[in-house]
Amino acid sequence: MEMSAADTKRAAISEARSQPHSSSGPSSGHPSGPGPQELNGSEILVQSLQHEGVKFLWGYPGGAVLYIYDALYKQDAIQHVLVRHEQAAVHAADGYARATGEVGVALVTSGPGVTNAITGIATAYMDSIPMVIITGQVPTPAIGLDAFQECDTVGITRPIVKHNFLVKDVRDLAMTLKKAFHIARTGRPGPVVVDIPKDVSVARAPFSYPDRVEMRSYNPVKKGHSGQIRKAVQLLMTAKRPYIYTGGGVILGEATAELRQLVDLVGFPCTNTLMGLGAMPGTDPRFLGMPGMHGTYEANMTMQHCDVLLAVGARFDDRVIGNPKHFASVDRKIIHVDIDPSSISKRVRVDIPIVGDVKDVLQELIAQIREAQARPDAEALNAWWNQINDWRKRDCLAYKQSSEVIKPQFVLETLWNLTHERDTYITSDVGQHQMWAAQFYRFDEPRRWINSGGLGTMGVGLPYAMGIKLAKPESDVFCITGEGSIQMCIQELSTCQQYKTPVKVVSLNNRYLGMVRQWQELDYGKRYSHSYMDALPDFVKLAEAYGHVGLLVEKPSDVEGALREAIRLKDRTVFLDVRTDPTENVWPMVQAGKGLSEMLLGSEDL
Repeated sequence: MEMSAADTKRAAISEARSQPHSSSGPSSGHPSGPGPQELNGSEILVQSLQHEGVKFLWGYPGGAVLYIYDALYKQDAIQHVLVRHEQAAVHAADGYARATGEVGVALVTSGPGVTNAITGIATAYMDSIPMVIITGQVPTPAIGLDAFQECDTVGITRPIVKHNFLVKDVRDLAMTLKKAFHIARTGRPGPVVVDIPKDVSVARAPFSYPDRVEMRSYNPVKKGHSGQIRKAVQLLMTAKRPYIYTGGGVILGEATAELRQLVDLVGFPCTNTLMGLGAMPGTDPRFLGMPGMHGTYEANMTMQHCDVLLAVGARFDDRVIGNPKHFASVDRKIIHVDIDPSSISKRVRVDIPIVGDVKDVLQELIAQIREAQARPDAEALNAWWNQINDWRKRDCLAYKQSSEVIKPQFVLETLWNLTHERDTYITSDVGQHQMWAAQFYRFDEPRRWINSGGLGTMGVGLPYAMGIKLAKPESDVFCITGEGSIQMCIQELSTCQQYKTPVKVVSLNNRYLGMVRQWQELDYGKRYSHSYMDALPDFVKLAEAYGHVGLLVEKPSDVEGALREAIRLKDRTVFLDVRTDPTENVWPMVQAGKGLSEMLLGSEDL
């Protein structure tokens, strides 16, 4: 009788566990024998990952990592997910990290495996996502000799990682992995690459996993300077037009509760950047919406005209403050809290810099406000809120509803109405659909909005959703995408089928590269150079070919029913091809080179 693949693997695991040198469980690193176990490099890697609590590993095999894959085969503590492209492996691990706060882990082979992973690594780096990427390398004697599938992984990835390692001695492997996870998750998080030559993956050495790590050259500051925090309190309490501006650092630093306590305590208006949405509830009246290029009128006007700005875990990037000279034209005092000292005064000059973990700093800030029994000027704050509410009356997110053509904003509003009381995660790709999701889906909790901010990477939405669904199998996971973005990693629909990750894909199909078309309309004389998506596939049939459910939605009256059907089909991946208005633009918009108060609120402003 022939054994199935699963039976063969179970037998291999059983045999491996019977051998003292290949224990698959996360042992203490101190076996019962007279000394440490002797393992090969691949077994050391796998056991080290188990010690770090790794549950999922996304990857794609190749020659340089076959010993590692053999070690993975002999254990079942870590679930490996075989993607269809290395870029998707890193994106899926990235999405997992964003949703859970844990370190995401990916595994790729040497050469093209590494270069295919580069976009995913750069995406994680720009958004400060904790990740460890294991890369295979040619044997150490062949490094530098243009061996088959060789590339300079350390050199290529150096600008887009927090740190990287080339392991040349198997005896260094366990400590290197300990350092990699420590660096990835502490301070300002980020991706760390560990490059393992093939001969290191098979060489043997005694194994015990270190309990702790000390690195003389790496000691990120955690506590903020009390004197600086005291100055911040004094400035905040004397402000007439205060504003709290927070970014992804509040989410990454698990400081959402502290931010909300601070807003409750002082009653100041608050804005969250694209990466920080959910830190302040989107339905809270003190939340003014997202700032920046496609932020709300009230958020941007408040940012431009405040007299004291408290920036927490944000970096004043170009898509948030617009033209730096225009932003600096208003006399305001800025308090900037960030774990990374290099982010402070990088784009704008700040008056009170506070380097430290945002959670710790906000806790001390709140404690000092309460201890001093200081309160803001109630009369001035009331006048400030009156001004903000006047700006709100512009209703900058209003759009013209239609009974004939589907408006993309309507799709997002309908999705929010159907899911905001459910356990829901929203991923997005990059473009107009991303901005509409950020504007119209009101995120009340952190880590529920998963998108590429800094690098703006098309194709992330589906792999992000796969990574989240494995971590949160009982949650609804929706991927908001467009017909352009989804085709960049559409092959991962196959991965969804193999690993039973039933995500819901909502493709706002306007037959254009929408954001490119919008810029061409506004800034390039309506010369639509290569932004029209011709020869599109039948997405319904394509989804069905991968074994999923495909739904075509062409009328506004069918939008709610289609979304309800996708939710009802809890155990199926559903692809909704939603044909939306191809002429719709994202408003408000701050054009390149303009200031925050120079927003276009619609076509009538052109």
